[in-house]
Amino acid sequence: MQYESPQSVDSAVSLLAAGADDARVLAGGTDLLVQLRAGMIEPALVVDIKNIRETREIAREDGGFRIGAAVSGAEIGEHAALKEAWPGVVEAVELIGSTQIQGRASMGGNLCNASPAADTVPALIAAGAVCRIAGPGGQRDEAVESICTGPGRTSLAKGEFVVSLYLPARPPRSADAYLRFIPRTEMDIAVVGAGVNLTLEASGECSAARVALGAVAPTAILVPEAGEALVGSMLNEPDLERMAAAVRAACHPIDDKRGTVEYRVKVAGVMARRACGIALDRARSQ
Repeated sequence: MQYESPQSVDSAVSLLAAGADDARVLAGGTDLLVQLRAGMIEPALVVDIKNIRETREIAREDGGFRIGAAVSGAEIGEHAALKEAWPGVVEAVELIGSTQIQGRASMGGNLCNASPAADTVPALIAAGAVCRIAGPGGQRDEAVESICTGPGRTSLAKGEFVVSLYLPARPPRSADAYLRFIPRTEMDIAVVGAGVNLTLEASGECSAARVALGAVAPTAILVPEAGEALVGSMLNEPDLERMAAAVRAACHPIDDKRGTVEYRVKVAGVMARRACGIALDRARSQ
């Protein structure tokens, strides 16, 4: 196996484009290294992107935040301004593994590992986050929800990798939240994850909403019907139930040892309602 640690985006693209089709990108490594040690994968090339400046920065941009794909969860959790603007996204990041794992795990790696149960992905989708992707044809931006195409699969072409993720500027009275259900109290894989992002008018009426789910389909999903059920409402009990009904209708989970289809569908509605309540309280407090 060949290991490379380029110091520029262009160098990383060149290595990935010239390498074998099974080349892998190392951002945090908390998934990749486990897969290597278990013999699940044997790539001919591993490209470590942590020495590329753009992948290691958190910067303000157009009122929002650009977060490098290799920034660790610990660094994200310690960024006060980011945590204040996007508490739900930071909550999701902080659910990845133990304290030790937090020192390595990254949002870019969590996204591109393409697990249907990844915690950051529903939160990022609800936030309307956008990936900056570099490749042989230059750089392009792509919504997070279009990156994962199935378990362990992404839409990235040969030679491409995620450089950073952008969280947009926040309108007044906006907030988000992420919740997951797991069998244990910590360090487990989500049975269901739910991210909600809301914006309120001064009157308290919901003017924008995005709801996303994890672990209930082959990829994390945006549920437009759930957001539409909240827009124009005061988020009262009937409004929340319409949202939860849309969430349940969007679920296409599997039966496994972690939960049945019926169980996951029911829990998805419960988690979405609870996350919505937290996001609502946060938006009202601004």
